[in-house]
Amino acid sequence: MESAGLDIERRDDGVVIVRLARPERHNAIDNVTARELTRLLTDANVDRSIRAILWTGVDGKFCTGADVVGDPNAPKPSTLDYRYATDDFRQLTQALWEVEKPVITAVNGSVAGLGWTLALLGDLVVADADARWTHVFARRGMVPHAGDSYFLARIIPFHRLNEIALLSDTLTSADLDAWGLINRCVPGDDVMPTALGLAERLATGPTRTLGLTKRLYRRSLSSDMATAFEDERNATALISTTDDRYEGVASFVERRPPNFIGD
Repeated sequence: MESAGLDIERRDDGVVIVRLARPERHNAIDNVTARELTRLLTDANVDRSIRAILWTGVDGKFCTGADVVGDPNAPKPSTLDYRYATDDFRQLTQALWEVEKPVITAVNGSVAGLGWTLALLGDLVVADADARWTHVFARRGMVPHAGDSYFLARIIPFHRLNEIALLSDTLTSADLDAWGLINRCVPGDDVMPTALGLAERLATGPTRTLGLTKRLYRRSLSSDMATAFEDERNATALISTTDDRYEGVASFVERRPPNFIGD
């Protein structure tokens, strides 16, 4: 059975904390870890006990990219077809994009390569103001991969993305915060408490409503207005008979805080 460099903490309040735990590789993700993370995110869509996901890294580093050389059994460069070498990582970023539970990323230490996509695909991004971000692909003579070219182009303004990718300068979270890419830019010791507070808050929300809201916004980035409006109609109808929808209306009428159960 595959094992992965992960530390997964499932809390009673519905928050799942996922820590990348490969400190010997600076939390770079190998293929095995990528597959494990993809399964976790896919399973989260149908696991009613999961109401929010908090994603971070151990040992003072978030993620330094895809560990494409970490597998001693991997083919040598002369025999490896690089068109497919990063498929596990593309499937991971797609799963992170599509997961219907709220995701908070707690960014600490170092971010490089694939780490950019994993960090910025969080619905809410909390980052250490001093964390160092390096896009790194151009420095290595590589083109962006693992979904980077699709997702970052939808997250980062065009000329800023060119600056990040072509110059490959190291930036801090404070720089990205000034560009509007981070929700909370805080001192290092405040990253996890801040991120956990957001995760706990989201875990008490109307989980299915939050998931459909995420889906609407994401699909709208790749669809025309007619399709987006039809998706909105369908989501409105789907959510209208849920327990949390009734609770939301009842709490408004009764002038009290809602008690959402995630259904």
